[in-house]
Amino acid sequence: MKIICIGRNYGAHAKELNNEIPTEPVIFMKPKSAVLLPDKPLYYPEFTDDLHYECELIVKIGKNGKYIQEKFAHKYYSEISVGIDFTARDLQEKQKKKGLPWEIAKAFDGSAAIGRFVPVTEGMDLQKLHFQLKKNDELVQDGHTADMMFPVNKIIAYVSQFFTLNIGDLIFTGTPSGVGPVTVQDKLECYLEGEKLTEVNIR
Repeated sequence: MKIICIGRNYGAHAKELNNEIPTEPVIFMKPKSAVLLPDKPLYYPEFTDDLHYECELIVKIGKNGKYIQEKFAHKYYSEISVGIDFTARDLQEKQKKKGLPWEIAKAFDGSAAIGRFVPVTEGMDLQKLHFQLKKNDELVQDGHTADMMFPVNKIIAYVSQFFTLNIGDLIFTGTPSGVGPVTVQDKLECYLEGEKLTEVNIR
């Protein structure tokens, strides 16, 4: 199982971090050990002093494929969720300044919190979904998939040029603006279309 993540897929988020707007999807990966199952706590990593949340729509791949055409991409998933791409922002900035990869800031154990998966129903448009993150009951991220620069089917077509997609792979599709830090004892809740799919308590 692979976790494929898309960075800078919402223009407002790219701007809030002073990043360039990409012309192609920005891809990075997380290992299976990064998965944080629904409603499990995250223990604040000792290697960072600036841990951030990034709420994202997650697509679960349900069919093996490579070189998938965008018009057929919808046949390769049947479940979606929301989750959190946890980021050690201080480590990420340090690595970026050195021109080095930043997996240590993005791919550590527990850094990919996933919510409960729900079926993609007939007529559902993945580019017309509303998702939210609440921190300690306060709304901090309010996203809409219509704001993606690269929609889900385009992401699948692009990614599958480089990596064979396998059943069970997860694609984190990017985060909207509003990312921010967490501290011990914070409670994070992820919602899709008003339905709560996971809660992460920081320990």
